[in-house]
Amino acid sequence: MPRNALITGITGQDGSYLAELLLQKGYRVSGLVRRSSSLNLERLDSILDQIELISGDLLDQNSLVAAIQQSEPDEVYNLAAQSFVATSWRQSDLTGEFTALGVTRLLEAARVVNPKIRFYQASSSEMFGAAAPPQNEDTPFHPRSPYAVAKVYGHFMTQNYRESYGMFACSGILFNHESPRRGLEFVTRKVTNAAARIKLGLQKELPMGNLNARRDWGFAGDYVSAMWSMLQQDTPRDFVVATGVSHSVEDLLQTAFACVDLDYRDYVRVDPALIRPAEVDFLCGDSTRARQAFAWAPSTSFEQLVAMMIDADLERNRLNPKSVHISSGM
Repeated sequence: MPRNALITGITGQDGSYLAELLLQKGYRVSGLVRRSSSLNLERLDSILDQIELISGDLLDQNSLVAAIQQSEPDEVYNLAAQSFVATSWRQSDLTGEFTALGVTRLLEAARVVNPKIRFYQASSSEMFGAAAPPQNEDTPFHPRSPYAVAKVYGHFMTQNYRESYGMFACSGILFNHESPRRGLEFVTRKVTNAAARIKLGLQKELPMGNLNARRDWGFAGDYVSAMWSMLQQDTPRDFVVATGVSHSVEDLLQTAFACVDLDYRDYVRVDPALIRPAEVDFLCGDSTRARQAFAWAPSTSFEQLVAMMIDADLERNRLNPKSVHISSGM
């Protein structure tokens, strides 16, 4: 009998990569999607006929119970959230509803329907905030945005259900992970898309925020394998997943523009409006626990990741030069 998995956030970057991985492993995959007239299934085009989409909403407890009853999952992966940090200051209450309370609703739905379900919560390196690097599972959280605060709530709620009800519930504290499927509102795609468009003569400049912020960037395709591995352990534990190498936003700009033989300094303009109210200066993860427990290691370097994204954005913009350019900052 194949195992069943339910993925919330299946239409996103991580959800699509995870769905592909689980299908390769012989799972029956269901995905929770919100009722919307503008539902974007582009990332799932190649596997849409192999998965089941179920209507549901992290704001609606009854719909989550119904989705779990319908999909009968052995494993639930909660990847859905309001996940754009910059937006969380403008919509802090909505971020809390989805990214914090949504975790509680889904955990409770799983507990009520079948407490033997294995539950994965997508935690975030943003929870560490101002904590000194390198950050690991024992590093105290110091969140610096409404998004990060909401993620801390969801992280501890997952831990609470594990300890209170004996559920196999764990969190992956994933550091920044990117791909050609990343949304245009995130800084990596903003940069690679702009570099491609400037190279093609479709854009003249790139407004940016803080160029000194440092992040530990990896490839999303590598990171979803760690999600799966966490739910295959004998006992539930939380794991940091990271490359252990940090780069600045300026490094990102230099690498991306060099891929198209341009100097980023000729095109980048620092816009004070894109500076965050509270900055996270330096994130760099220590994934020793994951390496020891299930031999996880990244297979894609920072330079390979940026080149992969540049190639995809060049192709996209050649095919569709009128595509929307989103100006948002880190």
